[in-house]
Amino acid sequence: MTPTQIGIAGLIALFVLVALHVPLAFAMIAVGIVAFALQTSWGPALTFLATEPAQVLSSMDLTAVPLFLIMGAFVNVSGFSKDLYGAAAAVLGHRRGGLAYATIGGSAAFGAICGSSPATVATFTRVALPEMLARGYASSFSGATIAAGGAMKALIPPSLSMIIYCVVARAYIFDVFIAAVVPALITITANVMAITLLVRFTPSLAPVSERMPAAERRAALVRAAPAVLLIGTIFTGLYSGIFTVNEAASVAAVVSFAFAALRRTITVENFVTGMRDTAATAGMIYFILIGSSVFTYFISLPMIPEQLIKLVGEVELPPVGVIVLMLCVYLVLGSVFDELAAMIVTLPFALPIILHLGYDPVWWGIVNVIIVELGLIIPPIGLVILIINAMRPDIPLRRLYWTIMPFVIADMLVLALLTAFPDLALWLPALLKG
Repeated sequence: MTPTQIGIAGLIALFVLVALHVPLAFAMIAVGIVAFALQTSWGPALTFLATEPAQVLSSMDLTAVPLFLIMGAFVNVSGFSKDLYGAAAAVLGHRRGGLAYATIGGSAAFGAICGSSPATVATFTRVALPEMLARGYASSFSGATIAAGGAMKALIPPSLSMIIYCVVARAYIFDVFIAAVVPALITITANVMAITLLVRFTPSLAPVSERMPAAERRAALVRAAPAVLLIGTIFTGLYSGIFTVNEAASVAAVVSFAFAALRRTITVENFVTGMRDTAATAGMIYFILIGSSVFTYFISLPMIPEQLIKLVGEVELPPVGVIVLMLCVYLVLGSVFDELAAMIVTLPFALPIILHLGYDPVWWGIVNVIIVELGLIIPPIGLVILIINAMRPDIPLRRLYWTIMPFVIADMLVLALLTAFPDLALWLPALLKG
């Protein structure tokens, strides 16, 4: 077999293994090493397998991953999700659609410090959904706002999706974090507008509630102060240059532990559970990154990325047309794969094309994060929609899919803006660099 034939066979084998539910990391390592051996010999392939994990895990950027996961574990036991939602509901709950705004804001903020869209959606399905239903909100509308807020978290630093992108793409994390500011604000605005239009044209989705007494509003805001302080510490430290990303992760882990200890919500059981879950998640991420590195090296031997670039050059499409085509592929992959898996598997192919077309890898990092998170809510699959339906089977899946569409359209409009005007993401990093 020629190297190109081996490369194509390897890609097919990878997708077959994933379809058979073989863990992604195992599939990438197995395909990468076997294909590497077929192109060279087993000696170099096994030597590469022995040395590559240490090379991958020596990246200092990966230090932030377990630290932010530890922060998420302590935040979870501290009850910050209830506090953030309670504060937002206290301020906005009396307006039509106010609890939906509160859910979007609260789940996005909690997702930023939790780091997982499925975990954020599961948490707010328990925290926000009962309150929304009790105040007469439509169940499908309530579920859709929770899903939209959970998917939005990837654009709000500290974002694990952004960190992993930077590790794989060898981009500067701080640049990507800064570049996310304007797209995040646009995305939040687009989702708020989607809620506003929905409740204006269909008022029955979100009836008006009575305003909470001033004393209760103040109490809710005071309870949320530690969560706001934690988020503010991370943002201020990162964007002022006081902290590096790793230092911000360390401070966040310590501060979240301190808050949990002061609230006396830490027990031996939930501490052990949190550390075990952190180790398992970090190990999974590291293992996938090792698999990605092995797989990337394998596809570089038959020069598959170079052949894709040549193919793109032969296609009579403008660069924007190629980007749109790639985004369509990502939508399909994002609805089937976990967001990190979809990103890691495709970057070895997508990034060389992006660079060849003359686009900035920082810009593509923002677009990539948005598109894989959008895949989590888009029908006909939508992982977080399925999570909500599994937790609340009384909410019909068809109605959830129908009600999520305004949020999907809002996010697609954001993607269209970023694709047409890349400087929306790039001007702030350029401004800070002078």
